[in-house]
Amino acid sequence: MIRQAQTRSPRVLMTVDAVGGVWRYAMDLAGGLKHHGVRTCFAGFGPKPSREQISEAEALGELVWFDAPLDWMVDGEAALKEVPYLLSSLARQRKVDLLHLNLPSQAAGLDVPMPVVVVSHSCVVTWFAGAKGSAVPEGWRWQQRLNREGFERADVVLAPSHSHAAMMEAAYGPISNLKVIYNASRLENVAGPKQEFVFAAARWWDDGKNGAMLDAAAARARWPVVMAGANRGPNGQYLALRSADYRGELSHRRAMVLMRQAAVVASPSVYEPFGLAPLEAARAGAALALSDIPTYRELWEGAALFADPHDPEAFADALNLLADDDGQRAVLAVKAYERSKMFGVEVQAAAVNHIYSGLLHQGHTLTAAE
Repeated sequence: MIRQAQTRSPRVLMTVDAVGGVWRYAMDLAGGLKHHGVRTCFAGFGPKPSREQISEAEALGELVWFDAPLDWMVDGEAALKEVPYLLSSLARQRKVDLLHLNLPSQAAGLDVPMPVVVVSHSCVVTWFAGAKGSAVPEGWRWQQRLNREGFERADVVLAPSHSHAAMMEAAYGPISNLKVIYNASRLENVAGPKQEFVFAAARWWDDGKNGAMLDAAAARARWPVVMAGANRGPNGQYLALRSADYRGELSHRRAMVLMRQAAVVASPSVYEPFGLAPLEAARAGAALALSDIPTYRELWEGAALFADPHDPEAFADALNLLADDDGQRAVLAVKAYERSKMFGVEVQAAAVNHIYSGLLHQGHTLTAAE
């Protein structure tokens, strides 16, 4: 007897959080996958989403939020003991065909018969290497082990850039099932008049985003430097911003309004596995002033102005050069926009769907039954 491969639209369980860039990644990817017939059920962890976020997710699929933490928000792995059970139970209840986990640790100890895709958007171990130039402290070593377990449990591991993939293997050793699929943005290119200010958006409480340096550079910049994003973190982190025009935490829609108005968009990060803000800025027609780190060189070489992220004076010089030179600003804005076409949601969704299809085909090829 022959059992035929399933023909219904595949259903994917995708984990999300409402704190950082994973939310934007998941929403844009799910929207792109919808055109490939993939249905998404979102499983949320950590601080609860806003009403706007809930509406966005529910327009794309089902949203289930668990009262369970993210790994980087807890002191030990005991706080995560329910995560594998919650995910496996939901996967079975919703009869999903595949799990797409946006934290590697979520795959550790997971007991499901479905294929598992894990994405490493960032992690504590590579964060310490990039932001602090050091090994992960002893008190966080459990995360290194848990993430390694997650990579080994996954059928496929995805990284958002070759630079981050290299950091992952430097931190965890060889990862045999590691593939690179660039992140993307759904933001449309909207031409419009530009205003004379620099815009930057990030979670500024995160030292990897390097907000203190940009704030110091703002004191030397000829144009106002407008910074948007949370400066208080979920674990008590805080960054005082004194020289920049700080607008606080804004919705994605409001931040995009400012980004479209800004003639220059800056990202001073010292740790960035991909960096969504420069991509959105390129789509918005801004010239890019970026920190000189491997990820940004990989993605934006020849289409941005780079500066030393450890030197406020050098970063301010880069901002002032763009402020003073209309021609270079215009050239870089055009080059950045052209480069941004490489990172379209359609391209990303097609690549991820190819991964899904390969895994599902392996699990549902014609098989002999009794």
